[in-house]
Amino acid sequence: MSTSDYSRVEQAIRFLTAHAAEQPSLARVAAEVGLSPFHFQRLFQRWAGVSPKRFLQVLTLEEAKRMLAESRSLLEVSHGVGLSGPSRLHDLFLGLERMTPGEYKARAAGLTIRWGVADTAFGPALFAALERGLCGLGFLQDDDREGALAELRARWPGARLVADEAGIRGYAEALDAHLRGGLGRPLGLVLKGTPFQLRTWEALLRVPPGQAISYRDLAALAGSPRALRAVGTAVGQNPIACLIPCHRVLQATGALGRYHWGAPRKQALLAFERVRSA
Repeated sequence: MSTSDYSRVEQAIRFLTAHAAEQPSLARVAAEVGLSPFHFQRLFQRWAGVSPKRFLQVLTLEEAKRMLAESRSLLEVSHGVGLSGPSRLHDLFLGLERMTPGEYKARAAGLTIRWGVADTAFGPALFAALERGLCGLGFLQDDDREGALAELRARWPGARLVADEAGIRGYAEALDAHLRGGLGRPLGLVLKGTPFQLRTWEALLRVPPGQAISYRDLAALAGSPRALRAVGTAVGQNPIACLIPCHRVLQATGALGRYHWGAPRKQALLAFERVRSA
């Protein structure tokens, strides 16, 4: 990228940050830096890894979070960040944060998460689900149920956790069908994380079974080729084992690297998928 290109992108970021509450259009930001909307879109995407619209959405979300933390009403927050009303704020939060603004404001208070432990092909796992879908799946390390529950509580502070072995049985059956290549029950996932984490997890979903990817290539796939350390952190914080396949990420040397649920289990998952894909 040339110096002039960098200057334009830097100018655009400053403009978007200063005028986020006005929700400026692509044409307005492009005019600010002296480019056509088409060329500005391509330049910004190439430099920042996201579109100007996505960048503006993230800015808007962060400001909305700050205002919600001040106990302001949803209507006041909507207008404060330049949205027409609570319905658009609701859509923004669901699109980027995977939860409603009301749920974020309450830090999951009022939500009920049903959980249970079930056997899987790779050992016992704790399944956790909201009404909208699966929000947690983690293998037990040394049968440590309490440790897995503590991780769930940390991810969903304020939620009411209800033991429901029968209620999660369908998720365990669907996971088994998924691992064995069958259709099974469609699985909805409810993900809560930063926009960067969500983008990394979405990139993981594009890595086919039986294949592996390096952290560098995953960072490029997620649109942030320079953010290797942040991508590694996001991979390590994946809350849904197997279904978001963080086990497919290897070090550049081909070494297995770390895995939240144990290196032997990572090796077994990779071997299982390679056999099925052969």
